[in-house]
Amino acid sequence: MSLRFKTVIGIALIEAILLALLIVTVMSYQRNSAEEALQKRAYTTAELFSTTTKDPLLSMDLASLDAFSSELMKNPDLLYVRVIAQDGQVYSEAGTSELLKREFAEDRNLEDVGDGIFDVSASIKEGGIEYGRVELGFDTGSIQQLIAEARNYGIGIAMVEMGLVALFSLLLGTYLTRQLEVLRHSAKKISKGDYTVKIPTSGKDEISELATAFNSMSVALLDTQKTRDKHEADLKELNQTLEQRVELRTEKINRQIEELKLANSRIADTQAKLIQSEKLASIGQLAAGVAHEINNPIGFVRSNLSALDDYINVYQILIENYRSIESLEADAQEVRRLEIASIEKSEDIDFINQDIRELLADCRDGTTRVRDIVAGLKDFSHQGSKSRDLCDLNACITSTLKIATNGLKHKCDVLTDLQDIPLIRANQGELNQILMNLFVNAGQAISHGGSIGVRTTSNGSTVSVAVSDTGSGIEPENLDKLFDPFFTTKPIGEGTGLGLAISYGIIQDHDGSIDVESEVGVGTTFTINFPLPEEGKSELPLAA
Repeated sequence: MSLRFKTVIGIALIEAILLALLIVTVMSYQRNSAEEALQKRAYTTAELFSTTTKDPLLSMDLASLDAFSSELMKNPDLLYVRVIAQDGQVYSEAGTSELLKREFAEDRNLEDVGDGIFDVSASIKEGGIEYGRVELGFDTGSIQQLIAEARNYGIGIAMVEMGLVALFSLLLGTYLTRQLEVLRHSAKKISKGDYTVKIPTSGKDEISELATAFNSMSVALLDTQKTRDKHEADLKELNQTLEQRVELRTEKINRQIEELKLANSRIADTQAKLIQSEKLASIGQLAAGVAHEINNPIGFVRSNLSALDDYINVYQILIENYRSIESLEADAQEVRRLEIASIEKSEDIDFINQDIRELLADCRDGTTRVRDIVAGLKDFSHQGSKSRDLCDLNACITSTLKIATNGLKHKCDVLTDLQDIPLIRANQGELNQILMNLFVNAGQAISHGGSIGVRTTSNGSTVSVAVSDTGSGIEPENLDKLFDPFFTTKPIGEGTGLGLAISYGIIQDHDGSIDVESEVGVGTTFTINFPLPEEGKSELPLAA
């Protein structure tokens, strides 16, 4: 489709839309005006006629009613008139018989008119009482004819206007396309590399401005071509040595990569050693409590073993006496039985039988306690692998508290509120390291008689553990420094300043987060949030 045709179609379409809107608006206005005038005339005439006929109707002056009806029929466009009493009796009417036989249906506007007659009525009232009504019919043919003539005139004017617009558009399109054709031929030459093209310009319209801009473009392209040719020559020269430069640069990058790998390996090894040393330092701070916890069961086990040794001596004496009975005479056997009974009574053999079981049960409990403490220390201090499996956070808290409680229970109470939470994917050894650090710090913040609370929760997307204490709290200016390496508020010799920094790194490595809230003199709460694994969050089993 040519630009000229598009121009003609576009302008004609715009003009057609505007003319259509104008004609519709004018026709609507004219129809509304005619309808308003008809309604006003009809209702005014009906009201006046009802007023005029009121007295004759009340006095039953039928002659006057007929005279008034005949006089009213002289009005142009009035087709019939009728005066009806309240009971429906017709007192007077005028007009053609066909119209008077029609069933009366009052019209409100021209759209209601279907037979060419605008039917209206008015009530005849006196003192608020309705005695009858008048019915009138007005011919709408003249109004409809006026509206139709106006519509025809509008359509004719629109067609003439459209023809003139089409002619003007054709002339304008021809002028524009002629100038654009010159630009098209010149553009083809430039596309083939001929940047010397120059379009003649005349006048001061937009086409002339476009031709001037086109000429400026061709000059700029010519300068660009010269610059490009120079750069291509320089590039060819550079390409001759590019391969050698790339090889040298690649060799340097490879050396740097190897150095980075070595440095990263050293950093990872150092970090692992720092984590292990901090873990051992945490255990060292609890060593006294652990030793006390081990000595207690060992002490009562030794005491029980001493009592069991005495009981064994009693059993050995009784066994020797029982064995010697068979080799004695009947009289001597009876004497020996009396001696055995005396020994059992003096040694209280019933008590020994009962107490020996309790002593053995206490020994088993004590050795089990020692075994659990030693196993916990061994598991906690072991460096372990970096693998991550589904872990029970509640179980980690319980096992770590078995070690930490030994040094905490003498100065504070440890309260736990472990909810049913899903398993998380983590390294269990690193979780124990974090928890131990928080428990040790909480214990050191409490002087005496306080409490440490441990609570786990889950909101469906994360699992959280909160460790709170009723200790001295942390100064507000130190909160932002807590996770900085080597920063500590403890006295010299009581802290390395690495515990929270290492814990923070482990939590970040697990895609988790840690928050701290503290108030001086009230206490501190550390809250750690771990994300649930993506493989079926709603299907993960609950922690024990």
